[in-house]
Amino acid sequence: MYPGSRRRRSSRATNDGRVVAGAVVVGGSSGIGRACAELLVERGWTVVVLDLRAPEVALAGVEAVLEVDVRDTDAVEDALTDAEARIGPFTGAVHAAGTARVTPLLELTRKEWDLVVGVNLTGAWNVLSAVARRFVAYGGGAFVALSSVDAQRPVAGLAHYCASKAGLESLVRVAALELGGAGIRVNAVAPGVVETPLMDPVLAEPEVLAAFLEHIPLGRVAEPLEIASVVAFLLSNDARYVTGHTLIADGGMALREHAQLLGSRNYVR
Repeated sequence: MYPGSRRRRSSRATNDGRVVAGAVVVGGSSGIGRACAELLVERGWTVVVLDLRAPEVALAGVEAVLEVDVRDTDAVEDALTDAEARIGPFTGAVHAAGTARVTPLLELTRKEWDLVVGVNLTGAWNVLSAVARRFVAYGGGAFVALSSVDAQRPVAGLAHYCASKAGLESLVRVAALELGGAGIRVNAVAPGVVETPLMDPVLAEPEVLAAFLEHIPLGRVAEPLEIASVVAFLLSNDARYVTGHTLIADGGMALREHAQLLGSRNYVR
């Protein structure tokens, strides 16, 4: 049985979130995506990672890492076909690929806009549409996209990022509405500040870290595994009646005004 299917679930999908199924993790070479891939393996999934570049350090237990630019529709289709050839029908998919640039609106170029929206929104659509067609043929499946708390709140310098993530959450809701009848669940997770290799240099600046912590009620930055655990839940049988939802995992950051970003930064989640 498949995550999201309307049929009664097999006893293989137990209440601890353990399953026996295949999954693809897009953007799984580093950061949150890597944590998702390795946690899913730990919980019994057979996983293929798709990413722009293969990781320097091998992913534990992952069947394969396939290099692909999510902005390329044909390349995404080819990579998913390759993933199927390696692990058979997969019933879980995670879109964790993402990028961001901190640029004031009046300095924002078309090239930068296209990059951020292309990866975060168009790339997610490329993956979702290709995965969903396969899920229909399989009889169901579950898709989780990584959004951000910035989807719902304006942040100076992140016009393109905020817009792309807001669009992503809207895409998730529409997809859940249209695909539910086919046994397909579509959800998103919205993290706040997460400690990843690419965020480490930013968080190493005391004034930036202090500004973030001041706005997080739990008083600390998240570890990637804490976000991956939420993604794994939404993919699992435990979330079989959850669809069209964005689950915020930000330590309460959305409850307060966003910290101002200092200077010009480039981020990939």
